[in-house]
Amino acid sequence: MRQPTLFLMVGLPATGKTTAARRLEVDHQALRLTKDEWMKALYGEENPPSASDVIEGRLIEIGLRALELGNNVVVDFGLWGRDERSALRRAAADRGARVELHYFEVSPAEQRRRLDQRQADSPHTTWPISDEELVGWTDTMQIPTPRELDGSEPIDDPPAGFGSWDEWRRDRWPPSVT
Repeated sequence: MRQPTLFLMVGLPATGKTTAARRLEVDHQALRLTKDEWMKALYGEENPPSASDVIEGRLIEIGLRALELGNNVVVDFGLWGRDERSALRRAAADRGARVELHYFEVSPAEQRRRLDQRQADSPHTTWPISDEELVGWTDTMQIPTPRELDGSEPIDDPPAGFGSWDEWRRDRWPPSVT
């Protein structure tokens, strides 16, 4: 059995993650898990944060099972936090999979242009995003280090209060909407 790869797409909206994820899906015969596609299918114009976390969690569980079965997987939903990436790196390693982080960044002007274009061309695939939201998200984004990106950086220990990354992952991505 070949060693599967977990591809993690990291970046803010409209930086090119999904375009690259679609390319990886084809090039590596990977299962692509894009949260926005599921959110739109299930919630339409709504975008409830509590459902977003649950959908991410369900997609992660599907992706981890696919890795166990020897399939490549692309996780396409931002992963702005280092803890999220560390939890997924650990889960992949526990399943004998490799991890490739792909970080995407564009200038704020280009990001706004892309968002406006997406809203004009394909409003059924996205939600309006304000400049204020973009600034707030940029402030919370934890940019991967060069060593995190090339895989040479050791995986962090789980945050205080969590005995394992599996425990943290279950807390971060709950199994149901409460």
